[in-house]
Amino acid sequence: MRMTKIAFVASDVQVAREAQEMLSERYGCVPMEEAEVIVALGGDGFMLQTLHGTMHLDAPVYGMNRGTVGFLMNGFAADGLLERLAAAEETVIHPLHMRAETPEGAMQEALAINEVSLLRAGPQAARLRITVDGKVRMEDLVCDGALVATPAGSTAYNYSAHGPILPIGSDVLALTAIAPFRPRRWRGALLPMMAEVRIDVQEPGKRPVMADADSRSVQRVVAVDIRSEPSVRHRLLFDPGHGLEERLIREQFV
Repeated sequence: MRMTKIAFVASDVQVAREAQEMLSERYGCVPMEEAEVIVALGGDGFMLQTLHGTMHLDAPVYGMNRGTVGFLMNGFAADGLLERLAAAEETVIHPLHMRAETPEGAMQEALAINEVSLLRAGPQAARLRITVDGKVRMEDLVCDGALVATPAGSTAYNYSAHGPILPIGSDVLALTAIAPFRPRRWRGALLPMMAEVRIDVQEPGKRPVMADADSRSVQRVVAVDIRSEPSVRHRLLFDPGHGLEERLIREQFV
């Protein structure tokens, strides 16, 4: 088997750094710009960081878990890495684009692989107006917040907020309320992948709200526009039988 040009990257956790050093010595390590594949060593948070940092590269990312949950990662093993990479199955995912407006009229943009969330930033519940494709769908949602999640991110914060798990190949997004007070039983909606969602913050001075795109935060917002970004693609590699689709299905039967 020919040697693959691999770039090993690791989180700041000691066990990940040790794995990076050991694997680099065994398989060699090239700069990311020269790599045919990038191997990320850490947890899901580091995988998201790696994907954001390598979106300008065409090389796929193969994660090995040196963190905690590791939903986006493969199991760690030092032996047989070249064989695993050769047999790996590829999943392509697209992020969300967030455009957040502040009270001063400034616009801040960010991409999110998992979700874009709006969260109350004060003691009082947020009041949100939700518009989908230019039509107001909910005039007044009183809640701790709301989020829009991709299929890849549907098992993360979305699932904790009682949102649905979405099959990885589905062309839908999950719009999920976080601790809704009024309407009390509203749990969200499923939207077409290409839907454009606008969330306006009502009474932003009295009820401040922050926006977050995969931990990229805007502290005070008055409106957030969210849409899928098909022009950006992330290539993830998984061991056969352990891809995202299988993991999403398995998660529903835990």
